[in-house]
Amino acid sequence: MKPPATSFDWNQARAFLATAEEGSLSAAARRLGQTQPTLGRQVSALEEALGITLFERAGRSLRLTDAGRELLPHLKAMEENAGHVAMVAAGQAQGLKGRVTISASDMMAARVLPPIIARLARSVPELEITLLSANTLSDLTNREADIALRHVRPTEPELIARRVSEQRAKFYAASAYLERMGRPETLADLARHDWVGHASAETMLEYLAAKGIEIPRERVRVVADNGLAYWELMRHGMGVGIMAKEDVPPGEGIEPVLPEYTFMTVPVWLVAHGELHSSRRIRVVWDFLAEALSKRGAEA
Repeated sequence: MKPPATSFDWNQARAFLATAEEGSLSAAARRLGQTQPTLGRQVSALEEALGITLFERAGRSLRLTDAGRELLPHLKAMEENAGHVAMVAAGQAQGLKGRVTISASDMMAARVLPPIIARLARSVPELEITLLSANTLSDLTNREADIALRHVRPTEPELIARRVSEQRAKFYAASAYLERMGRPETLADLARHDWVGHASAETMLEYLAAKGIEIPRERVRVVADNGLAYWELMRHGMGVGIMAKEDVPPGEGIEPVLPEYTFMTVPVWLVAHGELHSSRRIRVVWDFLAEALSKRGAEA
């Protein structure tokens, strides 16, 4: 290799970090949205620029060399500092023109946010809105999103949060299913019904048991980790499910089970990074969402 360079391309460093964290070029390429050959060339270029070997092959995986392990924390620190610089710069932006990225669960992204975002887009046409649908928490510190809607209050000190509403989780099932199996009249009757599990059947059964509702495990015949798929399974008569009342549109053949009973209430938090909240366009979107979601929660 040629003598080490005094500087290198930051894209090469990102390629190295992603490969080190994912353990393979293919996984790192998927994470960064690049092709595997492109990523491989970037890693090779960084090795050439620094004059060291960063990885050795272990079957289909890549293993860090001693030099790679020593370099890793320094480049990780550089990545964090670069993200902080970008965050500060975004926070100082006072114009409305530009992109704001909002992340939310799949059900909120599909059922709650579209009409709100449509009104926002008409009110502030300079904005470009990106809506991310994911049931995992987006990393606001590393700019995966500018604003997030979450059901848990953040614990990170650099994040700000506002509780904008509470969703009431209730039991629902397809009317056709209930006509076939009978409508429960008591909580005890629920044990004789099929259930649609969400993400983890065991976790759902634990939540139910904590409320004194004992459901046999064999009654959970289908499970979905996606809210829209979960809804469709309920709609097609696969059993009883748990949904936020605010997410259930009328006229789709779904009805509440034990209508007067609320299983639990789930808070909705509006979350952003503290520095981003000083950006005018982030603040405009934050305020619009806060007002719309608070009003929606009060009307539900």
